[in-house]
Amino acid sequence: MLTTILLVLVVLWLARSLLSDVSLNPFSTKAKEDDVVIEGKFTPKTLAKYNGTDHPKIFMAVRRRVFDVSQGGSFYGPGGPYANFAGRDASRGLALNSFDLECLTDINEKIDTLHNLSSTEKESLDSWEEHFENKYPIVGSLHEND
Repeated sequence: MLTTILLVLVVLWLARSLLSDVSLNPFSTKAKEDDVVIEGKFTPKTLAKYNGTDHPKIFMAVRRRVFDVSQGGSFYGPGGPYANFAGRDASRGLALNSFDLECLTDINEKIDTLHNLSSTEKESLDSWEEHFENKYPIVGSLHEND
């Protein structure tokens, strides 16, 4: 009996999770224009709005490629452990395995060339980049501000 109750609760929880996701809920009245990303070419300034707060999508750049990490919103969105990287070039922070704000280049400055990373830090960044390639779609590339 207890097993049946637990099973029913798990099924209800899964159904609720699916229906609360706007992209999977055909009955949602939320405008679909938030789901459409027209930009394929981002600058640090245009990427900044995709932080999960100013825009519902969450994007981050790794080695000048922009990934849509929205499905990992609990990690990259507001309040998540990687929230500092949302809407930003996260390359240096990932290479250093650091969430410190000092690892992020100001959006008004040139994109970090990563020229002074050690071989260990480059390997760390390689691992992170592979993780993102396997898990998240690439939605564009990061270019210098105009």
